[in-house]
Amino acid sequence: MADGKTILVTGATGAQGGGVARHLLRGGKFRVRCLTRDPNSAKSAALAKGGAEVVKGDLADRRSVESALAGCYACFGVTNFWEHFGGERQHGRNLIEAVKAARVEHFVLSTLPSAKQISKGAIEVPHFDIKAELEQYARDLGLGATFVHVAFYFENFLSFPPQKQADGALAFGFPQGDTPLAGVAVEDVGGVVAAIFDRPAEFRDRSVGIVGDDLPGKTYAEIMSRILGQKVVYNYIPRATYAALGFPGAQELADMFEFNRLYIPERRADVAQSRALYPGMQAFEAWMKANKDQFKAEAAKA
Repeated sequence: MADGKTILVTGATGAQGGGVARHLLRGGKFRVRCLTRDPNSAKSAALAKGGAEVVKGDLADRRSVESALAGCYACFGVTNFWEHFGGERQHGRNLIEAVKAARVEHFVLSTLPSAKQISKGAIEVPHFDIKAELEQYARDLGLGATFVHVAFYFENFLSFPPQKQADGALAFGFPQGDTPLAGVAVEDVGGVVAAIFDRPAEFRDRSVGIVGDDLPGKTYAEIMSRILGQKVVYNYIPRATYAALGFPGAQELADMFEFNRLYIPERRADVAQSRALYPGMQAFEAWMKANKDQFKAEAAKA
């Protein structure tokens, strides 16, 4: 270890936290302590094998977080709306208050902009708005934190793959219109966060957008078609139509895409900064090539 300083990573067995933990472990500059509700899980075992200290704790229990933060120089924090919904707010406050109590020197918190504020109340997106509230709370407490705004995961195309059509083509769609949709390979989030931990003074009290590519739906489809060797089509689905599809979270996602379409015209500057901080950042085409077989398998199931 270069200096023996310890970074606590929350959500370490999840998508963002796991990537952050792995990048920090590979970098070898810090000791890595991983907070998890289940230290005996396979993912926890893999982190321990990689050199992490795995400790039990839960963001619902502030005392357990304070215990995990003991002796830590820094912390990466992420909360999960899709598992806890409105409970995310209290989890985030518990983490922020524990960080303040522990006098952590550098706090990197995964948040998002407020759809409600930016749209002047026209659109509310709780998984954005709660994270924005948490960012403001951390700012109000004077933590000098860095806030990372992570784009749409490329991996969502595996969770919600294009559907086969009657003509044999694959098709996907959402209420994004022709506005570019910022996306990122979730593992690459860790590369940017690790770079931020290397340069704390530069990023104090700043928000950093983590984006690997910023493309219209049509371009995502063109890249998929080229790599799969099969026609893939993007369709614009109006907000109300998408919300009525009935799957869990349909209304929330419909509102998110509508917010993006109307209020986030492009994020090219975030792409440039992300690639500068982490040169290994994957563009969508590179991610598609690396995940071609899995993509085909998921699309075949759809």
